[in-house]
Amino acid sequence: MDKLHLEIVTPHGQIFSDEVASVVLPGSDGEFGVLPNHASLISLLSSGIIDIEGKDKSRDVVAINWGYAKIDEGKVVVLADGAVYVAGNNESDLANKLNEARELIESMSSDTNAFASTIAKMENIVRAK
Repeated sequence: MDKLHLEIVTPHGQIFSDEVASVVLPGSDGEFGVLPNHASLISLLSSGIIDIEGKDKSRDVVAINWGYAKIDEGKVVVLADGAVYVAGNNESDLANKLNEARELIESMSSDTNAFASTIAKMENIVRAK
C-alpha cells in the first residue's frame, strides 16, 4: 500500500505528523494536491489552509500564513512561519481555533476575496466533521 507521511512544523514546534491519504497545499501559484508517489519538488506556500484527508477519510485543516513544502514520493514536510491546527474537543475549543486561524490568515492576506474564499472553505471542512 502506498504511504504518504505529512509533517507540519513551525519555529515553535511540530503542529501535525501522521500518515495521510492526500493533502492539498496553498501553493504560491494556486492550490495543488499531493498523493503517494508524487514527484519530488519544493514549493513556496502562500497564506491559506492545508486540507488533509486521513487514511480513514476524515478531514483535518491547518491554517498557515506562509511557508515552504518539500515533497518526496512518500513524505511531505511543510515548514510554516505560523500555523493553527483547527481542531477541538468541543464547540468552544473549535470556535477558538477557527478565530485563531482567521486572524492568522487575515494578517497575511491583502486580497479580501481570497481571504473570504479561504475562510469559507475552512469553515465548510470543519463543519462537515
